[in-house]
Amino acid sequence: MKLLRLGDQGSAVAEVRAALTYLGFLPATPRQSGERGEAAPPAAPPGESKGAEPPPPAAEPAAAEGARSPAVGPAGGAGGAAAAPPDRFDRDLDNALRAFQQSRGLSVDGILGPDTARALEEARHNLGDRLLYFSAAHPFVGDDVAALQERLFNMGFDIGRTDGIFGPRTESAVRDFQRNRGLDPDGRCGPRTLRELKRLRRTVTGGRPDVLRESVRLLARGTSLLGVVVALDPGHGGDDLGIVSGGLCERDLMADLAARLTTRLLDSGLESHLIHGPDESPSEEDRAARANELEADLLISLHAEGSTSRHAQGVSAYYYGNARGSSAVGERFAQLVQREIVSRTDMLDCRTHPKVWDLLRRTRMPTVRLDLGYLTNDHDARALGSTDFRAAVAEAVLAATQRLFLPPEMDAPTGQLHVPRLAGRA
Repeated sequence: MKLLRLGDQGSAVAEVRAALTYLGFLPATPRQSGERGEAAPPAAPPGESKGAEPPPPAAEPAAAEGARSPAVGPAGGAGGAAAAPPDRFDRDLDNALRAFQQSRGLSVDGILGPDTARALEEARHNLGDRLLYFSAAHPFVGDDVAALQERLFNMGFDIGRTDGIFGPRTESAVRDFQRNRGLDPDGRCGPRTLRELKRLRRTVTGGRPDVLRESVRLLARGTSLLGVVVALDPGHGGDDLGIVSGGLCERDLMADLAARLTTRLLDSGLESHLIHGPDESPSEEDRAARANELEADLLISLHAEGSTSRHAQGVSAYYYGNARGSSAVGERFAQLVQREIVSRTDMLDCRTHPKVWDLLRRTRMPTVRLDLGYLTNDHDARALGSTDFRAAVAEAVLAATQRLFLPPEMDAPTGQLHVPRLAGRA
């Protein structure tokens, strides 16, 4: 799809403006709000297929829950200034798009790319707009699914995590709820199921049952790393070079780090798998699918960064999370890896952050993306180009992996744990 940004003009820009107005990120003009001050749901954002989801079977339409109404402001903006043409990407639209990106856990750049377009499409669905059910080939994705998951989660049903994707665990939770309420347990969220959901108030208050479930599963494995399966994703491959600066190439550096990390993991008894070869660069959705097929226990995605400012520097770690919930173990693992890397190197700590990128969202195991420095910064570039630094990162990741499986009373201080090699593999 064509990227849209500040200064662009055309019908696609007008569609984005309509979508953000409908979602309340822009004030509605009289033409948009109509006589009753209501905006019609926007068309799918540019670049999104309007027929990607399978048509649901004929069913009684359900009343939509939580339908959004746009913010209504004075026509022409503040001070009565003339409103910009709706098909022009002006500063107001740029600010609104950035606010939307921030609210959705996306990279805040003011550019309408594939991730933002997909998020706009998902945001237009309210619970009750459509019949929801599990379809392996074309799963339903959207805010209506997330609202359903959140409602079931609050009542104590195991939906995994609130990711807005109607998968097998969501279907199982719907069936459990339907059995609990004496409904036909068909796993479909239609009018009758919605009515029951509306009738019930939250029955579980306080705490996070998802954290308890994930922690129990983790502790059930024990403290040994033998047989733990770690999937590794060098962030780029093939013709996708990633960031290139000062003679250093992100693709090649991360491939080298992945090879070092693979060797170190295998030497300590873990299983390690690269989810793509050096000559390919699959989409994030494909990478997630490959990791899921491996049934990996953890997935680590390796990246470097770049910036127009040479002062930007530091390492950061990302895990799945948004306002509705997060991967509890993914968050814990991201924190451990981040602290171990910072303690073993002289890199600036840019901390951990929740994001909803496809690789983090669509994987069934705890997943962490590591941004290991800026190739456009002199200090970070020297570190990334050093084999000693990459070896230290490999040790840090291994130590964090071991600490993830240790109970609190057995945990080691940050930067001090050394995981030994198995006899015969040193």
